[in-house]
Amino acid sequence: MLKFTIMDNITIFNKGNKPTLEEKRKIIGFLYEHLEKFGDAKEDIAKAIDYSLEEYPSFGGFVMTYHSGPELAAAVVINRTGMEGYIPENILVYIATHKTLRGKGIGKKLMEAAINQS
Repeated sequence: MLKFTIMDNITIFNKGNKPTLEEKRKIIGFLYEHLEKFGDAKEDIAKAIDYSLEEYPSFGGFVMTYHSGPELAAAVVINRTGMEGYIPENILVYIATHKTLRGKGIGKKLMEAAINQS
């Protein structure tokens, strides 16, 4: 099992803490590559990220990234639905771990952090 303190390596992006254009481009490219058969077009990934960052009128959400050293190792995109009760308040849009780092608990830890953030 990979030993790491995930919270030390997580960045949370939202309306008040937006990624730079370069960071956003890297997140989109990372998700596009590592979602593999479960992925969408880069334009659609960008729309989900823009929704979470409230780049246009939306309920918002957040994007979490985990870095292993300088490299992006995992990312999750959560969108708020604006509903509760009969529909979850948040929806997991994307989660991906770098294909060479899978099976080490990174995705699970990132998902737990996303749940705690929700």
